[in-house]
Amino acid sequence: MNSVKILSELFRKKYGRLPEDINRLAGAGSGRIYYRLRSGEDSCIGVEGENERDCRAFVCLTKAFRGVGIGVPELYEVSEDGLYYIQEDLGDKSLFSLIKEETKTCGERKEGSEEYYGGVRDLVKEALHELARMQCTPTEVWEDFVEYRPFSHRQILWDLNYFKYEYLKPAGIDFDEERLEDDFEKMADRLLSISNKAEGFMYRDFQSRNVMVKDGKCRFIDYQGGRQGPAVYDAISFLWQARAGFTKEFRNDMLESYARSYCGFSNVDIKEIIEGSGPFVLFRTLQVLGAYGLRGLVERKAHFIESIPAALANLKDLIDDGELADYPELTGVARKLVEDPRFAKDKDKTGDGEKNESPLTIEVWSFSYKKGYPENFTGNGGGFMFDCRGMHNPGRYPEYKTLTGMDRPVIEFLKEKGETDIFSDRALELIRPTVERYIKRGFSNLQIGFGCTGGQHRSVYCAERVSQKLAEEFPEAKIVVCHREQGKTKTYNDRNKK
Repeated sequence: MNSVKILSELFRKKYGRLPEDINRLAGAGSGRIYYRLRSGEDSCIGVEGENERDCRAFVCLTKAFRGVGIGVPELYEVSEDGLYYIQEDLGDKSLFSLIKEETKTCGERKEGSEEYYGGVRDLVKEALHELARMQCTPTEVWEDFVEYRPFSHRQILWDLNYFKYEYLKPAGIDFDEERLEDDFEKMADRLLSISNKAEGFMYRDFQSRNVMVKDGKCRFIDYQGGRQGPAVYDAISFLWQARAGFTKEFRNDMLESYARSYCGFSNVDIKEIIEGSGPFVLFRTLQVLGAYGLRGLVERKAHFIESIPAALANLKDLIDDGELADYPELTGVARKLVEDPRFAKDKDKTGDGEKNESPLTIEVWSFSYKKGYPENFTGNGGGFMFDCRGMHNPGRYPEYKTLTGMDRPVIEFLKEKGETDIFSDRALELIRPTVERYIKRGFSNLQIGFGCTGGQHRSVYCAERVSQKLAEEFPEAKIVVCHREQGKTKTYNDRNKK
């Protein structure tokens, strides 16, 4: 029996009839599949679970939290194997969607003012207040249903190494692994020394996408990964969520509001929460980059690639605030990350038809086919790739072996014998109409690549020539030429440079 039939039978068990409409809902990062099932005025959400462990945790925790009045969805029916269930339909409005709507209309409101986030401010405050209430629920209510081990030294290192292997390595960042592990060990010790001062139910994935707003009230979903752990972790996950884009003033204000709520439900001093927040902001930022690395850099999911610049902006703030001062190798790594031109802040939109106010950025790459195509981290999947291997190769001659396509002897050789000017002019004929259209429609990124055998002579020359001509013809576009195998990058028409 397929998943739709199983969920339909659960619907019949609840409402006494089969659903008239079944629509699959858009997914996010998890492997769970969601459906909306309807018949007349009756509607519910059907879930096809990823694994039995998570499903069991969600079902049991939902019953436990509803039993003490926490705002979680009502659970209707569960399949015998526990992998399918139907629950209350909380609608389509997440707190994240309301935040994005509100920030688009902030207009002339003063940043940091009470009015800046409009009505969303009260919803954020409510969500954090209810989070604190959930976290302070007596342990005996939920501890038997938690499927994961408490927050520990081992878990911290797992998450930090997740950042290392799923972000740093796919992004091609160089680092000293032993020294970085020393920093990770030091960070784990520091986090544990803070966490035991205010512990409770640790939601683990508390973010505005997992807060639904129904009838003006905040309701929580996706807490099946919860465990015993530091309370402030969840508040930081929410307030420093990269795509939410909260201002620094707003974050600090809401963190203090959360701390007051938490202290109202417990005996913890407010200072212990506020003063211990910085190290957890750093930890959560690295953890999020690990997730974006896996889903974005490795699996190429556009939503996660588009989230990277905002996460790196958070990391830059942490560097500036001195939160990395005790971690020398991590500091060097972080500086490389925030300076990575592939994730400049104007790359938060892709050429997918969504209007963008930032200028078009055109990346022109030279590369070696032996090492594969250049990476594309903009979310739009790439652009033009031109094969230069059919032209006369100066690399076959000893006098040119140590030179590149930026050196005068190679340039003269290619102009005389390599057919490169004709080749690059033909490439420009293909590229120009796309650039014109991208600029007109407000797209933000276009990638162009020139490849040859070694990525040293022909491709370098063509990338140089085409990038220069594009910079002259399209002064409104930012042109970044990247010689991957030479490790050199330069920019034309960069409005950020004074």
